[in-house]
Amino acid sequence: MAAALAALGLLGIAQATSGFVPRATGSLDSFLSKETPIALQGVLNNIGASGAFSKGISEGVVVASPSKTDPNYWYTWTRDSALTLKCLVDEFIGGNSDLESVIKEYISTSASIQGISNPSGDLSDGSGLGEPKFMVNATAFTGDWGRPQRDGPALRATAMMAYANYLIGNGDNSTADSIVWPIVKNDLAYVAQYWNKTGFDLWEETDGSSFFATAVQHRALVEGDALAKSLGHSCDDCASQAPQVLCFLQSYWNGSSIVANFADNGRSGIDVNSAIGIIATFDPEADCDDATFQPCSSRSLASHKVLVDSFRDIFTLNANISSGSAVAIGRYPEDVFQGGNPWYLATSAAAEVLYDALYQWDKIGSINITSTSLAFFKDIYSSASVGTYSSDSSEYKDIVSAVKTYADGFLSIVAKYTPSDGTLSEQFQRDHGAPMSASGLTWSYAALLTAASRRASKVPASWGESSAASVPSTCSASPATGSYTSATATSWPTAPATTSRPSCSAPTEVAVTFQEIVTTNEGEDIYLSGSSKALSNWSTTDAILLSAQDYRDVNNLWYVSLTLPAGSSFEYKYFKNSSGTITWEEDPNRSYTVPSDCGVSTACLNDEWQ
Repeated sequence: MAAALAALGLLGIAQATSGFVPRATGSLDSFLSKETPIALQGVLNNIGASGAFSKGISEGVVVASPSKTDPNYWYTWTRDSALTLKCLVDEFIGGNSDLESVIKEYISTSASIQGISNPSGDLSDGSGLGEPKFMVNATAFTGDWGRPQRDGPALRATAMMAYANYLIGNGDNSTADSIVWPIVKNDLAYVAQYWNKTGFDLWEETDGSSFFATAVQHRALVEGDALAKSLGHSCDDCASQAPQVLCFLQSYWNGSSIVANFADNGRSGIDVNSAIGIIATFDPEADCDDATFQPCSSRSLASHKVLVDSFRDIFTLNANISSGSAVAIGRYPEDVFQGGNPWYLATSAAAEVLYDALYQWDKIGSINITSTSLAFFKDIYSSASVGTYSSDSSEYKDIVSAVKTYADGFLSIVAKYTPSDGTLSEQFQRDHGAPMSASGLTWSYAALLTAASRRASKVPASWGESSAASVPSTCSASPATGSYTSATATSWPTAPATTSRPSCSAPTEVAVTFQEIVTTNEGEDIYLSGSSKALSNWSTTDAILLSAQDYRDVNNLWYVSLTLPAGSSFEYKYFKNSSGTITWEEDPNRSYTVPSDCGVSTACLNDEWQ
């Protein structure tokens, strides 16, 4: 049996059982016109209390995903929520007036969350603002976690300041001052006080210093100083600390690319957090400044090449794709979480950096190729050479066309591995592209929306980069001591509109990926069998062969994806087959119930041989 199945090809088995067929190549414009409304609704579905998938959560709380098991993302993360709300604020300012009620609810809830005592601390000294996640009813999460995390307060402040600036621009200084500013002020105080302290990174796995966190901290302080002045206040700590944060930001540049994290984690330092940090601090009015790693800067483009090239030989999906063509992007090359796969938001981020750069070149009116960025350009335009090319030159037009094609390639990969209903999960499987891990991930939707907006040259307001890109000659790590006060004014002059919850149909089927970490010898195969018909009713002759496509010395992974009835329960086990000799795992049997919650279409079981 093992030999016969192996002859079919392991990848073919996985594809057949996954039930997922990649989209046929088609127009990216067509995909985006259909997917962007789905993505926006996907975001709103995960925000309480009126979201379709957010039943039982507090008003204004952004849930990471409807997934409550394998993995459990039924929490609200400060970072994810802030990035999502910044996306919604930009959409609102761009003309979608229906989003204002959600923005107000988020701001009011944030005022409450700031005051919650939690394992990171409380508001008295600001330490509690570094708590990364909370329960969906806006109470403290007290379980073990990677805490504190230093990026959340900066991102939350940035999202709220975008709305405050909108209010000021429309003559409503009073609301910006009385409701928004007290919350923002606390977050800015945290940034000014704690920016030079280590914390857990973007992926909540390693303690150290993160390029992403430092970059967004600098932006928040610059914006905070400007907002304070607009409201007749001062933020002296913003003004004094921003240049020092910028000074520290330079240390992430190693001469050829961004080192994403300073941490003792045994990794290369290549991480998509660099690209996400670049797009989070993109300023449409900026030049191609290396100091702030603007998207069109030589540092940004050099780092983009290093990041993308690091994934070319890792995923089967990227096999035989030449340099200068887009590939699927994961978090970092050494990633083993759920087998280490491409992420939708990471692949979207790779595209967005380039769309941002295109916008900046068009505004500036030229492209400057340096020795640092030359390798990036030569990958996509073989005739590239060091020099400056004005917008009326043929070289400029050819380079812009090549970069646009390259950027579109990343979103085309997202399109290819997006299921027909438009649901964006956290990851897509590295060999056959089936969606996996948390289903309906809020951040995946938001990342698609921002990338699509930048592709259409819809950009956010400037955050003042042009006046804040001068690096001090000497770095001085002497953070301020913050002052914190509860924000209690949350009564809006115009109350948020009450909206009814959209209908939500529970899934009938869920794509479940079974992953087993097990060391095998040559000639051994791993099979899955269990107590249901779909799992062969404990048969060893009709059992399900797992794929060893991702088997590596550092991650001995076997996997298979099955489409199973939602809500079904069963027991299961894995066994080894070596030339007909069967060896089962030790007891007890494993048990599982397929999720049946609204919005869930994928799940992933991460097992190890017992």
